[in-house]
Amino acid sequence: MLYYLFTYLRDTFHLSGAGVFNYITFRVAMAIILSLVISMLLGKRLIAFLQRKQIGETVRDLGLQGEAQKKGTPTMGGIIIIAAILIPTILFARVMNVYIVLMLVSTVWLGLIGFLDDYIKVFKKNKEGLAGRFKILGQVGLGIIIGLTMYYNNHVVISRDVTGGKNGVYNAAEKLEPGQSTRKDENGKLQSYVNVRTATTTIPFVKSHEFRYEKIAAIFGEKYVEYTTPIIYILFVIFIIVAVSNGANITDGIDGLATGVSAIIGVCLGVFAYVSGNYLFAGYLNIMDIPNLGELSIFIGAFVGACVGFLWYNAYPAQVFMGDTGSLALGGIIASLAIIVRKELLIPIICGIFLVENLSVILQVWYFKRTKKKYGEGRRIFLMSPLHHHYQKLGYHESKIVARMWIIGILLAIMSIVTLKLQ
Repeated sequence: MLYYLFTYLRDTFHLSGAGVFNYITFRVAMAIILSLVISMLLGKRLIAFLQRKQIGETVRDLGLQGEAQKKGTPTMGGIIIIAAILIPTILFARVMNVYIVLMLVSTVWLGLIGFLDDYIKVFKKNKEGLAGRFKILGQVGLGIIIGLTMYYNNHVVISRDVTGGKNGVYNAAEKLEPGQSTRKDENGKLQSYVNVRTATTTIPFVKSHEFRYEKIAAIFGEKYVEYTTPIIYILFVIFIIVAVSNGANITDGIDGLATGVSAIIGVCLGVFAYVSGNYLFAGYLNIMDIPNLGELSIFIGAFVGACVGFLWYNAYPAQVFMGDTGSLALGGIIASLAIIVRKELLIPIICGIFLVENLSVILQVWYFKRTKKKYGEGRRIFLMSPLHHHYQKLGYHESKIVARMWIIGILLAIMSIVTLKLQ
């Protein structure tokens, strides 16, 4: 909103200083600052409100150190994160940008599903919350929206250098948008480019670093590629959103873990969005040039600021829990961002903590059922799953577990960013 207002003031009244809103870096900085302020100020007021209303967490007796002290801690704090993301984004981003619209929808969509789950748990006194099938249905619905938009929307394009430069050679099989333009590359030479719509993603660690989903569709027959490609792409998008949002939900088991890891992932995805959205950086790094993607940096700045601000109250010992309102939204946001910046194949690295936590639960359940069927008694791989509870059972303090997982998350983020040049 402020972008459009100050652009109008600059163009109409030649207002001095209004042009600063044209700079993405300025608007990112403002989004981060405002999200921090909102999360910290709103957090204090919301915690007090939740305490007055006695909206606290019901803790199951799992025999874990320190769990008794968590009983009654206010929950549904994800409202703080969502508000601290939405307000700065609406104020500082170009809200008509297709990528911003997708991220606002993702945030509200899964935030509402998580809120409904928390509401049933807290106010209806139903410990099971929203039935799992309805959560999955909501995640699938979001996946369909993201997949259809990314595949069919005319504003979701990649720039191709028709002269065979660094931003990818134009492929005749790709859907060409009308018009051919010129611009100067990093060396000051004129570059001719076209915009194409294509279901393409990035493959890390290989020289030919782009992968087109049409290659998978071709397995079912070349003549059906046009029809099978969107189906395959949308199914893959659905899988990513369901997996990552559930991974974030599972990771949110000890104070500050999911929030801190999400902030680290957000910084990593913010780097990808900024460099891919700037054709000069994209040309220098020999990566996909995605027009208008840089605007997504404002949303990501607000996302990271909201997570860091929430950590003020969520770090050990937590004064508030995010609940499913926050954890489902965080996972959905991260999954949607990875898809939009076309780094979905990097998710096992970027979201390595979420992946391991998810796998620990899957392996534990699978092994328990298998051994129960075979030996008549279920056995376990871990002392308890998810993985962070296993380490708690081993006697590690939860603050140490969180700090070490943050460190691993930072290493994974650095490794992901390094793939920009490892081709």
